[in-house]
Amino acid sequence: MGGETKPGRGIKSWAQRHLNAGFAAGFLLVLLTYLVVSQQFAATAPNVVTTKGSRVADKRVIGGAGGDAGLEKRREQEWQPKAAAAVEEQEPDKKDASGAVPTEESPKRDDADAKPSETTDKVVCNTDGPVSETCDLEGDIRINGSALSVIFVPSSPSERQEWKIRPYSRRTMAGIEKVTVTQLDSPQDPAAPPCAVTHDAPAVLFALGGLTGNYWHDFSDVLVPLFAASRRYGGDVVFLVSNIQPWWLGKYEAVVRRLSNHDAVDLDRDATVRCFRRLTVGLRLHKELTIVPELSPPGGPDGHRVTMADFTAFLRDTYALPRAAPATPSPERKPRLLLIQRPHYRRLENVPEVKKAAEAAGFEVTVASPRADAPVVETARMVNSHDVLVGVHGAGLTNAVFLPPGAVAIQVVPYGKLERMARVDFGEPVADMGLKYLEYGVSAEESTLLEMLGRDHPVIKDPESVHRSGWDKVAEWYLGKQDVRIDVNRFAPTLAQAMEYLRRQR
Repeated sequence: MGGETKPGRGIKSWAQRHLNAGFAAGFLLVLLTYLVVSQQFAATAPNVVTTKGSRVADKRVIGGAGGDAGLEKRREQEWQPKAAAAVEEQEPDKKDASGAVPTEESPKRDDADAKPSETTDKVVCNTDGPVSETCDLEGDIRINGSALSVIFVPSSPSERQEWKIRPYSRRTMAGIEKVTVTQLDSPQDPAAPPCAVTHDAPAVLFALGGLTGNYWHDFSDVLVPLFAASRRYGGDVVFLVSNIQPWWLGKYEAVVRRLSNHDAVDLDRDATVRCFRRLTVGLRLHKELTIVPELSPPGGPDGHRVTMADFTAFLRDTYALPRAAPATPSPERKPRLLLIQRPHYRRLENVPEVKKAAEAAGFEVTVASPRADAPVVETARMVNSHDVLVGVHGAGLTNAVFLPPGAVAIQVVPYGKLERMARVDFGEPVADMGLKYLEYGVSAEESTLLEMLGRDHPVIKDPESVHRSGWDKVAEWYLGKQDVRIDVNRFAPTLAQAMEYLRRQR
């Protein structure tokens, strides 16, 4: 459209060449020709263009409810196409096409020459947060996805500013390319690209990759903060996804499609200039695996700021989970306890004994080691049918999100002064979900590290010295080389406490 001759301009030049025929006659001819040409131009100008292609969600389901065996290999081969860089700015400005698929566009308008309706300008960027980097923008926003560029055109002259935002929820994550957010200095700045597609819906721009592929990180790093950022729109929001992972969108398709009525846009392959009136760049991780209501955006579907209990209710609705309350213990109905057995390190070495102790406490017990390839809905329904979830610290405890409110989650904390980490990762989130959190700390006598290293080894004798030596050593010994043999007599009071709590729920 921008390259076509405007009708009025052509008629004016025609009139000037024929002034010798008389001013009055020329004016009438100009007016008549203008009206005819304008009507023809209006009849042929395109207004709405809708295209369709393959959906972005790959129907394969990869990963499942718990185990993270083979994660590093999967990260290298499947979902981490870019080599991680210690300093992001030193990476070449390239986009990887690995795993990307065509997307189905939402209805769009060819409004390259149109000026969006006037609204109050708003640009709020936070690059100094302890965990995440984000920008919230309202006004004239223009996005070139393949360039990872967001241009904000102010409605009046203002100071030119620029921010580099890593759209993954952890700002220190290497291997995730940054998005450049630029506020221009005037509405007439030639750096503003013309809009090819103008969306009525707002948008959230975020990145996959990073630590996704680990079940706990899938929820803590992406699903929970994405819910907090987008639930207020009631589904009318466009997801712009950098470093897209089709298998990930396929695995969590039910959740993603409940949050957005539009198909996700593969940002790295999208050279179209898309224009929005409202955009959030990046996901804000409030705390691990939870939502802090005061930090969530206002204006949810019913007007309140969303909570972690809202997220778990959303999951129960999304996966049609039947139970919204635990069972009350009675002679006719024993509460059900789900004991998660990890497939590798931090395993329970005496599962039969623990199962027998739980049965003696009055529970009906299920022992499960969730399959990595199990559909999420399958795992969700299994967990929701139980009243108590027990597991050693690890990704399997993430499944507490599917328990009915008022249920109990028991975290078995491995030896090595890991209690603070355990409470941050699961204790506080579980309480925010509306569940009862109980904790059982493993003693040195219950850890296989004692038999492996002996009582005088610093790992056994002085865990604080291991912590002082750095996270790598903590992870190597206490998370990577330790299994657990629970003292069932010592564990019995924790089981009794869980049963007593359920009885009080009547």
